[in-house]
Amino acid sequence: IAMDALDAFFGTEIGTLQLLLRIGLACLFGALLGLEREIRDRPAGLRTFMLVSLAACLFTIIALEVSFLVETAEDQSSIRPDPLRIVEAVTAGVAFIAAGAIIRHSGRLEGLTTGAGMWLAGAIGLACGAGFIGIAALVTLLALVIMVLFKWVERYLPVTDDDES
Repeated sequence: IAMDALDAFFGTEIGTLQLLLRIGLACLFGALLGLEREIRDRPAGLRTFMLVSLAACLFTIIALEVSFLVETAEDQSSIRPDPLRIVEAVTAGVAFIAAGAIIRHSGRLEGLTTGAGMWLAGAIGLACGAGFIGIAALVTLLALVIMVLFKWVERYLPVTDDDES
């Protein structure tokens, strides 16, 4: 009886369990990326990454639900849902936020990894919202490997000064 009440409350075509799973995992995956940034004391951290991933997930779920509504509408001739528009909108919105994390300081660009991570958190949220949980989990894992392991690798790479060449 409780699940029926939740299904009626949320009123989604994907169902309450799928809704909760997608939203919860978008938050979790965003948190994993944000935690790495938080540990490194970057301006965008845990909460920012979680919110970006959650927002992207919500936009995707809304797009899917609207598509389901349009498919079941009696007059479908004038309405053509395009799910790719939501991907474009989320990508542009997150890119705008991510660009704000990038600053020039003492002749160097800083915040590029944070900006890229925020952009990726948006994509992971889109994947969760669309139900591609396995892909979202794999990409989160790969992103953590890139952010943690390759930070260690970078420490051992030789640094060259462009002015000396």
